[in-house]
Amino acid sequence: MQTKAITYALILALAALSYWQMQKIAELGSALSDLKISVANQNVSLAKLSEVASSTAASTEANIAELQKRAAIVVKSQDQKLRDSVAEITPAVVSIVESKEVPLLQVTYKNPFGNDPYFQGFGVQVPVYTQVGTTTQKVSAGTGFFIRSNGYILTNKHVVPDANATYTVLLPDGKQKTGQVFWRSTTNDLAVVKIDGSGYASVSLGDSSGLSLGQSVFAVGNALGEYNNSVSTGVISGLNRTITASSESGASETLQGVIQTDAAINPGNSGGPLVTLDGEVVGVNVATVSGSSNISFSIPINQIKSSLSLMGI
Repeated sequence: MQTKAITYALILALAALSYWQMQKIAELGSALSDLKISVANQNVSLAKLSEVASSTAASTEANIAELQKRAAIVVKSQDQKLRDSVAEITPAVVSIVESKEVPLLQVTYKNPFGNDPYFQGFGVQVPVYTQVGTTTQKVSAGTGFFIRSNGYILTNKHVVPDANATYTVLLPDGKQKTGQVFWRSTTNDLAVVKIDGSGYASVSLGDSSGLSLGQSVFAVGNALGEYNNSVSTGVISGLNRTITASSESGASETLQGVIQTDAAINPGNSGGPLVTLDGEVVGVNVATVSGSSNISFSIPINQIKSSLSLMGI
């Protein structure tokens, strides 16, 4: 009887242990299933992350390509603006040639000792210059530009300095007109020349007070008095400068509030326009530093506007 009881107890214990093991196996299976689901979800997440990364990389490359394309358009646009502005301005730019009557001399050779017989045998002769009249001769050349279509031209005073000289205006189409000095400033290196006729191409005057350092500009002028409508480009290098400009004749003048630019301004460019890429004239080219690497100056256009209004131009 006791043996049977022990046997039943062992059977019950084994059954309980077997049930407990079955429970643990079931729990382990469930945990394993959950783990598989988690791994599957992680694989899906990784796939999505990879897809997003690829999409982001492709989007970034597309953005870079678009930015490069836009930059090329901007560069092309700036270049096109320059060409358009040059094409708009150059028909209004003229050369101004100063001519004066100078003595016409005749050379003869004479014995410096006169009729002294002692020196007659030496054959000494020296040139003697005798005036036999006058001739008109070109003495200088500069630049100007039409500010009105009825023949008013703005230039520098030192381009048309002599009341006794004759001034010839050379138009872009090759025609020549006689220019009359309409006005010379008493306080600045500015002047206005008038020619007959109407319908001339004229410039648009801008606002020089709105200029900023680094702004792109270009200059147009009769470079070296020979190469009309020469164009040079640069930027605004300085504002509100004070300089003392000297002419070839030795005269000097102090100019205040001028614009500094690295656009090349050569002899003969004096009186030409300094222009923005929008085609507006913001200065009158007046001087350059000899021996420098493109340090030039222009008179701000705002310094002439009030005078033009007072003159009714």
